[in-house]
Amino acid sequence: MDPPPPSSAPLLSPAPPPGPGFLDFLLKAVFQRNSKYRVQRMASKAGAALTTYSPAPSRNSRTPIFSDSDVDWVRPDGRGFHQCRPAFFRTGAVNAAAGSAYAEFGNTKVIVSVFGPRESKKAMMYSDVGRLNCSVSYTTFGTSIRGQGSEHKEFSSMLHKALEGAIMLETFPKTTVDVFALVLESGGSDLPVIISCASLALADAGIMMYDLVAGVSVSCLGKNLVIDPMLEEESCQDGSLMLTCLPSRYEVTQLTVTGEWSTANLNEAMQLSLDACSKLAEIMRSCLKEAASGPQD
Repeated sequence: MDPPPPSSAPLLSPAPPPGPGFLDFLLKAVFQRNSKYRVQRMASKAGAALTTYSPAPSRNSRTPIFSDSDVDWVRPDGRGFHQCRPAFFRTGAVNAAAGSAYAEFGNTKVIVSVFGPRESKKAMMYSDVGRLNCSVSYTTFGTSIRGQGSEHKEFSSMLHKALEGAIMLETFPKTTVDVFALVLESGGSDLPVIISCASLALADAGIMMYDLVAGVSVSCLGKNLVIDPMLEEESCQDGSLMLTCLPSRYEVTQLTVTGEWSTANLNEAMQLSLDACSKLAEIMRSCLKEAASGPQD
C-alpha cells in the first residue's frame, strides 16, 4: 500500500499568542508543581507522610478577665468597681528643675519636670501670652515590651490641651514653659496620672494657674464601669473615658471617649470621674501644703 501523499498543511499549527490569563495560569501551574515536588522530597528524606492542615480560625487576642454572668467578679487588685488606686504625690523630685513632682498610682509611676519660663526663640512670632511646651516619654524598661521607650506624641498633645486652659499664660508673655513627663513604669491609666502629676509640678514651679488639674479614667468592661483601670483591665476594655477638670471651678479641660457607650453609662462615667477628680485634688493640695510648710524642727 502506497503511503499517503504529503499534505501541504503543517502537522502542528502555530498557537495564537497567549493572553495574560494563559500566562497567569501557566505560572500558577509551574509554581504548584515545583512546590509539591519540593515538599515530597523533604518528606521522603525525613521519612514522614504528607499531611494537610487548615489554619486555625482567628481569635481575639484579648483575654477576658471576667464574665458578664459572673456576679462575684473581683478586680485583679481586689478593688471595688468605683474605687481608685491609692495615690502618692511628692514635689521637688528633681533639684535642677524649676518645679517637679513624682506620682505613684499602684504600678504606674511618673515623674514630671518643669523648666522656665524662659525666653522664646527668636524665630517665633511675638505673642502677648506665654507658650506651653509639653513632652511625654517612656523609659525603655517602663513597659511590658522591653526597648519600646520613646516619646509619645499623642500623649504630649493631650497633655498640652489638658494644661493649657488651667495656666494663666498672660502672666509670662514672650516666654515659654517646658513640661517634661517621664513614665518610669506603665501600670494602666498612664495619661490621667501624667496630667495630674504635671499640674502639681507646675504649681511647684510657681506657675500661675486658675486651679490644679486632676485627671481620672473609666473603662467599660461588659456591663460594668471600673474607675482608674489597671493595665490588665485596659487590655480588654470595650470603651474608655478620660476626663480632666479644674475641681474648684467645676470646669472640664479635656474629655476623651473611645469605644461604644450607652447614654446612661456615659453619664454615670462622667459623674464618677468628676467626683474622683474632686477627691484627687484634695490629695494634691495636701501635698503642696506639706511641701510649703517644710520639715518641722
